[in-house]
Amino acid sequence: MPNPHPVGDRTPAHNASRELLNLLNLLADNAPAEDFARPATAARARGAGVGELAAIDEATDTALQIRRTMSEHRRRETELTALFDTAGDLAALRDVDAVLRAIVHRARLLLRTDVAYLSLNDEAAKDTYMRVTDGSVSAAFQQVRLGMGEGLGGLVAQTARPYATGDYPSDPRFRHTIPIDSAVLEEGLRAILGVPLRQGTVVIGVLYAADRTARDFAPDEVALLSSLADHAAIAIDSARMMEETRAALVDLNAASRTIRAHSQAMRRAEEAHDRLTDLVLRGGDFTEIATAIGAVLQGGTVIHDADGIELARVDAEPGPSPGGASPDSTDPRPPAPAPSLRPEVPPSQPTQAPRRSRSSEPPRTPVRHPLARAVAASRSSGRAVPLNGTWVCAVLAGPELLGSIALTGRADLSEADRRLFERAGVVTALLLLLRRSVAEAEDRVRGELLGDVLTATANPSGLTARARRLGVNLTLPHAVFLAHSDTAPRRQLLQAAARGARGRSGLSGLHHDRVVVITPGEHVTATAQALATELAQATGTPVTVGAAGPATGPADLAHAHAEAVRCLSALRALGQTGRGAALADLGFLGLLLGEDTDLADYVRRTLGPLLDYDTRRRTTLVETLRVYFACGMNQARARQALHVHINTVVQRLDRIGRLLGDDWQSHERALELQFALRLHQVTHAQDSEQG
Repeated sequence: MPNPHPVGDRTPAHNASRELLNLLNLLADNAPAEDFARPATAARARGAGVGELAAIDEATDTALQIRRTMSEHRRRETELTALFDTAGDLAALRDVDAVLRAIVHRARLLLRTDVAYLSLNDEAAKDTYMRVTDGSVSAAFQQVRLGMGEGLGGLVAQTARPYATGDYPSDPRFRHTIPIDSAVLEEGLRAILGVPLRQGTVVIGVLYAADRTARDFAPDEVALLSSLADHAAIAIDSARMMEETRAALVDLNAASRTIRAHSQAMRRAEEAHDRLTDLVLRGGDFTEIATAIGAVLQGGTVIHDADGIELARVDAEPGPSPGGASPDSTDPRPPAPAPSLRPEVPPSQPTQAPRRSRSSEPPRTPVRHPLARAVAASRSSGRAVPLNGTWVCAVLAGPELLGSIALTGRADLSEADRRLFERAGVVTALLLLLRRSVAEAEDRVRGELLGDVLTATANPSGLTARARRLGVNLTLPHAVFLAHSDTAPRRQLLQAAARGARGRSGLSGLHHDRVVVITPGEHVTATAQALATELAQATGTPVTVGAAGPATGPADLAHAHAEAVRCLSALRALGQTGRGAALADLGFLGLLLGEDTDLADYVRRTLGPLLDYDTRRRTTLVETLRVYFACGMNQARARQALHVHINTVVQRLDRIGRLLGDDWQSHERALELQFALRLHQVTHAQDSEQG
């Protein structure tokens, strides 16, 4: 079969392949961009088809894109090599002036600009001044100073951000001043790029590259100068440190004294740490720890727990805080002392003296910690911080805040003493953890005893003996309190109740899934109110406290607990959230809810016909009667409250009259019915809760 394409001929596909090969050769030879148009031109000259020309054009575009990418890579490689060389050169220099000159010269070479220069910040004058230039011809320009925020350089120094302009004299973004604009005009600069020199978060100066013709700086140029500035800042810092080291080594005697002082401070810190640790291990309390800290650091000491409650104060001015008023306060008057958690007791009725437990301090009403901001700052930084002449150190166990220590009278605390103070915080954390562990163990024991007392199943004499070992005398009158909060976590409420019970020489714990407190004393109402206030402050939410008593002995305490349950249920059903009260405080309703009162029988005798009718007919006569009384026996208002027609209200009231008798609206009978309706509402809510 004959060949349709003689050897001497070239097919379109072959021609296109040849042009593509030419493009590849141009890429390999790094030919100029204009040479890449030759294959397409040759194809058009020989009359190539439309499809072939489209393929060659597409291949040409791809080849140019590849060339640009390769050129960019080569440029970046050159810049990185130059940066590495610069870093090596800067690291070899030890003189600050030599380092600065090398930085500016290398910046001018890397960015290929007419001028490069560097300014350093003057903290005292609050400006930045020209330090080194390369390529500059103006004496005025070489001596110019820029205020913070003035010109391009002042703005970079102030904001720590790079800025670039294609034509500085006409750029309205910058604050132009006569001295700066005159110097720039004399130097003939138009395009300017400035980047910050940073050491950490502190700006120490600005590095510039500038041209005498207007142009825009590419992002790559900004990044390149910024990278050089980062290397330069490190080199400047290293050179400065070398100069400082050489200066420090000039006086060997001073260095020797510094070493001896540091060694003495270390020994003093170790001795203080050993002394404080020994105090903790020997069972020392917070006052002993505060005394030891104050003796070592020669200042007053105040220790607070995590809630801001003061645990110890030694040689510090009296008041809620060692530093005086809260930082947020502007009231010049002295703050009032924190109120006691104990209720006021008449002098004629003394209570049992509380037994002070070694595992805890007497509770006081938690108040806003006056040094809260300083404690938060110390917690976040891990260092002691000063506040108005007082040093504050957060006491931590890992991330958990256990409390704080405040040191007064030592505003000039040295670094060595500051670290010693921080060591004291570690020892104080150990004491707080030990005390917390002991308190939690004691609370568990007290909770177990409370459960046995309220169930009254164990030997009463054995319970009395167990209670006496915990400092609780069950032969004295005690009151029973039940605490409830709709929002506070159960654990938080239980911990707050435990503090209140320990401070009153009582017991606390969970019984039948309720928080229960038993305390000695006969002033039940006052103590219930104080507990409700104390627990609300500790948890940050309203706490309702139902109380009963006083009662003596396990058997009577069990009955008092049942009465406290009824009291709490009544308070909640009546919507008296956040109140502390006993049944006697609820008036006639409380008397009815008291011991040996058959509430169901009373409600049945008073409202029986209506209850039976509602049950049989599935009506709401009882609810209608309750709303009618609540609306002041006004039919129109009752209609609105019940959302029914007035005729419906009239018919229901007529039915109620036939069931209860014609005198049901008399004053005496209406009062009796209203009490019964209220009791029905409360007992129904109580039965629902117990169910």
